[in-house]
Amino acid sequence: MKRLLLAASLTLITNMSFAQLQVMMSGGFTNPYKILLPEFERKTGITVTTLSGASQGSGPKTIKAQLEKGVHVDVVILSREGLAELIAAGRIAKDTDKDLGIAPLAGAVQAGAPKPDISTVEKLKATLLNTKLISVPGSTSGIYLVNEVFPKMGISNQISVVKSERGSEAVDMLASKKADFAILPTSELMFAPGIEMIGRLPPEVQLLQVFAVAAVKDSTQMVNAMKLISYLSSKEASPAIQTGGMDLMPGR
Repeated sequence: MKRLLLAASLTLITNMSFAQLQVMMSGGFTNPYKILLPEFERKTGITVTTLSGASQGSGPKTIKAQLEKGVHVDVVILSREGLAELIAAGRIAKDTDKDLGIAPLAGAVQAGAPKPDISTVEKLKATLLNTKLISVPGSTSGIYLVNEVFPKMGISNQISVVKSERGSEAVDMLASKKADFAILPTSELMFAPGIEMIGRLPPEVQLLQVFAVAAVKDSTQMVNAMKLISYLSSKEASPAIQTGGMDLMPGR
């Protein structure tokens, strides 16, 4: 009898260990994820632990840097640009990646502040030139803005920009009045307290940032990882993705 009880206990522990997932995610998909995760856990019985990391950048908080340090992760959710780096580094299990949604860039001001018109490139340029301090993330969108958009507009040397390692930090700078204007993905601005999203950037300087999910190559929970990936990329997840401030992938 004792042997049977021991065997049953070991089976239970083993089954419990298989029902665990470790996810590392950047900020852009946070809102849809918060809506979708409880239902996934309820339906599957899989317990998910969620860690945070930036899609790209040079600091220690990037997903890539944390994986390189040996942080155990089964699934990653981040920008396509960041995922491409992980694929190139051999960190991602082959053919497990799926696109989830699109987060265009938008401008934001402090809650209650005047809302400038940024509907054209010239109006956006005037707004940026009249802003004391502009807050952007140090990840994918901030890299794009600093390396491509601001030089293209010819204002790189005429504006003051602060890059925060995480998008949430860039939003906090605006909300706490340490910055006067911020540009981030729509999904990171939509429900943030203390700020107001005033509109998307004009098409000529827009970045339609795709966020994607994939399984990490050395995951020991591949079956459960694929269950989460399938759920997040299913049509069932579409309403939450839109509610969370993102656009759907074409054809979804």
